[in-house]
Amino acid sequence: MSAENLRIPRHVAIIMDGNGRWARERGLPRSEGHRAGAESVRRVVEACNEFGVHYLTLYAFSTENWQRPKSEVQTLMRLLRQFLEDRSSDLQRHCIRLDVIGEMNRLPAAVQRRLRKVMDETSANTNGVLTLALSYGSRAELVRAARALAAKVSAGDLKVGDIDERRFAAELYTAGLPDPDLVIRTAGEQRLSNFLLWQASYAEFWVTSACWPDFGREHFLDALRDFSRRQRRFGGVADA
Repeated sequence: MSAENLRIPRHVAIIMDGNGRWARERGLPRSEGHRAGAESVRRVVEACNEFGVHYLTLYAFSTENWQRPKSEVQTLMRLLRQFLEDRSSDLQRHCIRLDVIGEMNRLPAAVQRRLRKVMDETSANTNGVLTLALSYGSRAELVRAARALAAKVSAGDLKVGDIDERRFAAELYTAGLPDPDLVIRTAGEQRLSNFLLWQASYAEFWVTSACWPDFGREHFLDALRDFSRRQRRFGGVADA
């Protein structure tokens, strides 16, 4: 099925799950699962470019992930830096801009420098946006937004009555990004796991039993096919 036969979501967000399970089933260390998962990122970025998905957001590292063993966190940070070094040329070739949401200041200094470098290099790219959710937690994001609005009210720069959904959304990490139309989760789990709680209010969900390292173009195409069959009513009725 070609892209012309599909109703393409403007924004796809993915909860990348199952790296550890994939490695365990093969008798490999968890680090190999994370390494294989980085290759899946490349495949999905290319699939978005092929099918015309303009915005892709990947849940790469949550605030809760800091609780993992120090050695695993170090491996994840090393792989992230390696991914940025290896794939920045791909982003340029496809004219894709890199963005980050989350507590970027908590990341290792070397990773922050590499992220800023790639973000600067790709800032003028217009063919798509790849957003990495790093040290990201949606509840913390909502609290951060509420505090920012409260500070503006306290300073007299904003009236309480002027706070609406638009103003609240403007204080989120995702300000300027459209809400996701489709949220994909791998490895069979069926929960948001503190990911885009506000933004995914009306997103369609698609879950696959495939672990993230096995996820590729055909899985992505299956998700797009299923999305094309959905009726998105946003609280209304189909006839309307």
